Amino acid sequence: MCKLTRRKFLGLGGTVLAATSVAGVAPFAIGGARKTVVVVGGGIGGATAAKYLRMMDPSIDVTLIEANTNYYTCFMSNEVLAGERSMESIRFGYSGLKGHGIHVVQDRATSIDPDKRVVRTQGGQRFAYDRCIVSPGVDFRWDSIEGYDARVAERIPHAWKAGPQTLILRNQLRAMRDGGTVLIAPPANPYRCPPAPYDRVSQIAHYLKRHKPRSKIIILDPKDRFSKFDLFLDGWKRYYGYGTDDSMITWVSGAAGGTIESLDVKAMTIQADIESFKGDVINIIPPQKAGWIAFSAGLTNEQGWCPVDFRTFESTIQRKIHVIGDSSQASPMPKGGYVANTTAKVCAAAIVADFNGGKAPRPSWINSCYSTLAPGDAISAVTIYTYRDGRIVKVEGSGGLTPQEFDAGMRAREAQYAHSWFNNITADVFD
Repeated sequence: MCKLTRRKFLGLGGTVLAATSVAGVAPFAIGGARKTVVVVGGGIGGATAAKYLRMMDPSIDVTLIEANTNYYTCFMSNEVLAGERSMESIRFGYSGLKGHGIHVVQDRATSIDPDKRVVRTQGGQRFAYDRCIVSPGVDFRWDSIEGYDARVAERIPHAWKAGPQTLILRNQLRAMRDGGTVLIAPPANPYRCPPAPYDRVSQIAHYLKRHKPRSKIIILDPKDRFSKFDLFLDGWKRYYGYGTDDSMITWVSGAAGGTIESLDVKAMTIQADIESFKGDVINIIPPQKAGWIAFSAGLTNEQGWCPVDFRTFESTIQRKIHVIGDSSQASPMPKGGYVANTTAKVCAAAIVADFNGGKAPRPSWINSCYSTLAPGDAISAVTIYTYRDGRIVKVEGSGGLTPQEFDAGMRAREAQYAHSWFNNITADVFD
């Protein structure tokens, strides 16, 4: 594996493959005044950026501000719902980052002053910065579904931010009678991790098949097609009778009236375009937007996301502030954990280059996304992107999708790769 040296890194026109592993980065020190970076948000994007800044240049003073003591990964949280994984297995602390010399501040960032270059926190602390990296994940458009808001979500969980919401949904599934109905309502695009609602359907169906086989799942979807569409439908046919009179899963597309309009919590009923649906357990994944602090700092556009320079992920609205992960507007890359990880590395490399008087390397990005149809049967999609003429473009002929034709051996390997991917990325971020 090629080592990244300061001389190579600062070479003009260099390229950074943002999937760079821990072992592939050798630190280099710089002279001059000590630079300061404040990272807001300790999820996959923020934690990765903080760690890679310190690995690329240990002279940089890095502070990570995160309100929570632990982070729960959204990826693999659907396995918790299925009873195939514990909550503890998706929980990660910040001791590993502290070992890299990062100042981890357990507090909530409440404001960013782009002019004075200061971040303030709920606890009254104040952090000056040369560069600020904002990685707040997503927030929800609570006004989009009548009767559904943050308060109601404590009873009707979205479970789209892993942690307590995951446990609420898991416990409701366990308490549901055999023969009950689970309503799942994915959002319209764009949202975090496009295949995840359908991975969730598969995982819950697997749980119900084992424990409550007379139960049903109804998907109320505003879309007419979704990520890995044919592979999911094929898997649902194989395991859950999809398309038959005895199917455990019913998918109502947008064209068929799947867009939901309102929720009646007391009646446990969703009103969709054409008819209403009653559920014993309801899981609504609301439409999404950038995290609230991105709005507070004036980083968002009229679409509710943060436009950035794709070479550096510096905001095109506020200078010296970079936005990475789900809140950034980085199409055609989807929103999700691996993209947050890969954009964080590009951002860190650009900042280090700038501090050293160099030019941001020309970036490439990779995204891998695994989904489970049933234990031992997983599918994946991989895409590689590059930077061209100010845009992010897919590298022609790169990546791929699991073949449609079922091969049990290949699918079993995909399931192993999925769990290996989880172990690798969490070690890359938090160790």
